[in-house]
Amino acid sequence: MAPGWTLGWSWAKKEVIWSIVGAQATEQGDCSKFKGGIPHSCKRTPSIVDLLPGVPYNQQIANCCKAGVVSAYGQDPAGALSAFQVSVGLAGTTNKTVKLPRNFTLMGPGPGYTCGPARVAPSTVYWSADHRRRTQALMTWTVTCTYSQQLASRYPSCCVSFSSFYNSTIVPCAKCACGCGHHRDHAECIMGDSKRALSAGVNTPRKDGAPLLQCTSHMCPIRVHWHVKLNYKDYWRAKIAITNFNYRMNYTQWTLVAQHPNMDNITEVFSFQYKPLVPYGSINDTGMFYGLKMYNDLLMEAGPFGNVQSELLMRKDDRTFTFSQGWAFPRKIYFNGDECKMPPPDSYPYLPNSAPSRSRIASSLASGLFLLMLLLVVV
Repeated sequence: MAPGWTLGWSWAKKEVIWSIVGAQATEQGDCSKFKGGIPHSCKRTPSIVDLLPGVPYNQQIANCCKAGVVSAYGQDPAGALSAFQVSVGLAGTTNKTVKLPRNFTLMGPGPGYTCGPARVAPSTVYWSADHRRRTQALMTWTVTCTYSQQLASRYPSCCVSFSSFYNSTIVPCAKCACGCGHHRDHAECIMGDSKRALSAGVNTPRKDGAPLLQCTSHMCPIRVHWHVKLNYKDYWRAKIAITNFNYRMNYTQWTLVAQHPNMDNITEVFSFQYKPLVPYGSINDTGMFYGLKMYNDLLMEAGPFGNVQSELLMRKDDRTFTFSQGWAFPRKIYFNGDECKMPPPDSYPYLPNSAPSRSRIASSLASGLFLLMLLLVVV
């Protein structure tokens, strides 16, 4: 998401980047030994960032210039690719003299990614415009970077709250679900109704990416609320609301993934796009939701417009459907790939006729007293 990815590596020898198209190096480095043409970057450890949309055509190539924003593949396959082209000097001219770069790093835009070593792959093939001739690259290698939520942050970045039509109790996010001031990201917060929330510059991002959160009991940047809304004869309806509590971040092309056993019978989704995720083939209990283009695919920063919401209509399966024991609530929720903190299972809204045993005991005592009073009156 914005402000986009940063890709880095270490050269194996004394390579330089003569020129680059579709991106740029953040630093030029020491190029004093070059007297004629000056390379684009002489850094041993270059860091590359994407170009902004609208740069001159002679600086672009296909799939570049998106400000580093890359969509989820399931959301937008065409937007899930980012590309740039570099011209490298002092690297050698054969696949025997070219050495693979080392120590690849990827920031997206924050930490969390770990990159493996570069591995030689079959040479990339290029077709001519008329598709009658093909050429191949001198050398091709691949690098795989894996994301870990634990490396990105010690604490979750989102939490989940519940409510239902059959119980007046609203189950909030767990207290301190995302940290409560135990690290620098939560060093300060501001009240939503304070004058500072409306002051100039409050929405300006910081270079280190530190958030400015609205003061809440959970202290999470994102809250996802699941409300069991209506019950019909053959269908039931749930509402999903996503709220942003970070004054310094808006989320471009956000995604929400929910795991629920009734995801295999979704009839209609209002206001969100929906795509089933079937990683295990026969098990269809996970779905991805994301915003409609130019409508709600941008989740604004904290404030009156910092929320998006939709409703789901799902068909009942008589073999599994029930409102008891919290069945109507999701098993897991992910926002932008990070797993959200769920409420404790014993706090889920329950049906009126399935109250905890302590309430049933109190009701039995009250009934016994009432019966005793009736007997006394009769006597």
